Amino acid sequence: MIERDIEAIKKVYLDGVERNTPDEVKKTPVFNLSEEGESTLILNRQLVEKWGLEEWLANFKKEATVSTAGIRGIQNVLYPWDVRFPINQVGVALATIAKVLALKEKDGNKTLHKIAAGEVRYNTRQFVDLITRIQAGLGVRTHLALGRKTMPIWLVSFLIFMNDYDGGEYVTASHAVSSKTATKDLDSEGSQFLPEYSVASVSKIEGIIKEAKENGYAIKLSSINDPLITEDFDGIADYTEYLKNGVATPKSLSLIKEQTDNGLKILFDFGGGSMFNAMSPILENLGILSVFDFYRAKEDPFFYGIGKTLKLNPQNNQEEFFDLSCDISLLEVVKTAGFEEILKEKPLGYVVIMVDPDGDRIVLGQVEPKGRADFLDKLGIGYIAVNEEKIFTVYQPTFGFLMLMDFYMRQLKEAGVFNDYPRLMIKTTCSSLAWDEWAKFNGIAVVNTPVGFKEIAAIMKKTEKQIKDNPQKEVSIKDAFGKEINLGVQPRLIFGGEENGGMIVGPEQYIKSQNGRLAIAMREKSAGEAAVLATAMVARFYKQKKFLSDYLNEIYVSNNISFKFYFRVDDTYYNESEPNPEILKKAKQEGEMKRDEIYSFYLSLSLAFRGKVITLEQARDILKDLFGEMNFDGLKDIIFVTDGVYFDFEDMFVEVRKSGTDAKMRFFFCGQDQQKCQLFSKELAKYKGGIPELFGRYISKDFREQAQNLADKIYSDYFRQGL
Repeated sequence: MIERDIEAIKKVYLDGVERNTPDEVKKTPVFNLSEEGESTLILNRQLVEKWGLEEWLANFKKEATVSTAGIRGIQNVLYPWDVRFPINQVGVALATIAKVLALKEKDGNKTLHKIAAGEVRYNTRQFVDLITRIQAGLGVRTHLALGRKTMPIWLVSFLIFMNDYDGGEYVTASHAVSSKTATKDLDSEGSQFLPEYSVASVSKIEGIIKEAKENGYAIKLSSINDPLITEDFDGIADYTEYLKNGVATPKSLSLIKEQTDNGLKILFDFGGGSMFNAMSPILENLGILSVFDFYRAKEDPFFYGIGKTLKLNPQNNQEEFFDLSCDISLLEVVKTAGFEEILKEKPLGYVVIMVDPDGDRIVLGQVEPKGRADFLDKLGIGYIAVNEEKIFTVYQPTFGFLMLMDFYMRQLKEAGVFNDYPRLMIKTTCSSLAWDEWAKFNGIAVVNTPVGFKEIAAIMKKTEKQIKDNPQKEVSIKDAFGKEINLGVQPRLIFGGEENGGMIVGPEQYIKSQNGRLAIAMREKSAGEAAVLATAMVARFYKQKKFLSDYLNEIYVSNNISFKFYFRVDDTYYNESEPNPEILKKAKQEGEMKRDEIYSFYLSLSLAFRGKVITLEQARDILKDLFGEMNFDGLKDIIFVTDGVYFDFEDMFVEVRKSGTDAKMRFFFCGQDQQKCQLFSKELAKYKGGIPELFGRYISKDFREQAQNLADKIYSDYFRQGL
């Protein structure tokens, strides 16, 4: 996309926001953050009612218990105090106070230490300043990055753990649309909040609103120069050392430098996000800065138009702004990133590293000859045309991560240490079965979890607890399938990750914080760590003059992998980019009702089978009755995996799950036959709700209405076991 097109689309977007914001909102900001001194807002009954805070809280409460990565929502990007939107300054203030009160209740009267930081989204600096001054007003020592720079999530999480802080507030919406933001709540280990912490915070907000209505409630902002606010870290040296103890081995760094001298260049596309500030000095410390061509390094909350487009709305026959997100694991998003222009003069074999705004997701790509398209099709790898001679191969994390975990294993074997410890992989149930096949072939234990990196971090914590309680005993963990997995004695994490682009690896020696806490790996996915590992891998195959797709094919063959084909389909039931908040709110509510209706079918089916209300044969009959074009004879099992429904076939799996925080359904397909996966994806998309005749006959209305409550209990029991 050329620059003038991006600016035109941005103008349409921002003009829509301006046009749909009433003058009264524009003229009445809630907090004056430019005021350097202390200030106080008295929240009273009139303001509670005027701002609709009880309705806001009801929605906040609903999402707090199910969110996998902070309570995300749309904001007014030009007027962030606009309470018509779910994310606004008042809501952030209430949530900040509530989390401090809940933490003080838990930890007593000790001085709390928390980090406040964020990435590049609209109004991030204002939200971070607001959080900082409220925390200081409540007696919390708040640590900020030097110069109050933006910072990737992995560095914030790392510093919380290493410094034994009490937690952190990080303003982000990861790979979501530009109008969204959130405060990702991090606990004392740098991990996303556990459910009970979110519930405790909601309870405190309820108390604040009750007090405000009865007697008034004072929201105090400290002065900008409050002594409890300190700019005191960048974390660069510490994270560099962490990498040197892990993926940045002397051999890898030497290989990268050698091949840089031989002409190797890699494009590092930051997408306008927050990673450049940290990654550039880290790469310089490692001595490998010169291998990279940096691109889109300057911060931009519009992300250089990535994922942005104009579409015709069939309802009004007008062209409207539409944001596909900046999720670079989706080929349709990559197609909007302008790689045709960027790569047209680049040589064959040229590799691109793409990361998202908060630096927790990574995707690899490579320029290949157009003549290899048929080969790539057979591997199930997506690509886009660059020109008549070249294509840009995009390695969805399913494929990119398989290469990275295999390469890391090879590093460990070449160093003669692979067999020193039992090896462990932690992955989500909806990620590729090729990963499980690879792990089985190489004697690596696999624990499957629900979606969300907090779920992966929870398995780390359960593992560490058993190691701490009995260091010489084999660790045993129950996964989301209900299987008991033996991890061996003091296992090492070779890979932890999700299909959507987030991953982490564990070092050979457990990580130790300042106060002596041990961890098998960090608690947040890191595109920084993955980028260093990927660079070493690229350097090796640059030296061997081998395309990454050839390496992937070698992995398939040498590890007997048959589940090669994988893709995800998202079904969104409203336009997240609608600038009018009332229309947006109504559309989202209707979309959520549609989402819940569709998911109820799959959830009730799986729980009825689990509870022996129906047999597998009856489940097949229900599915055949609804999806007559598909063959369900090979269906072996239907499993509720605590946050989704997993259909296990002889030659494929299909997982269906609903978004906990948005009006979306997600469908995951992985199998041995690409055409069969594609057929299932097309047919499943046709179901838009309702009670199919056979389904309604076999599964009662009472059972269907109680299905979500049963699902919540199953998840809660799974999550808490062993923590």
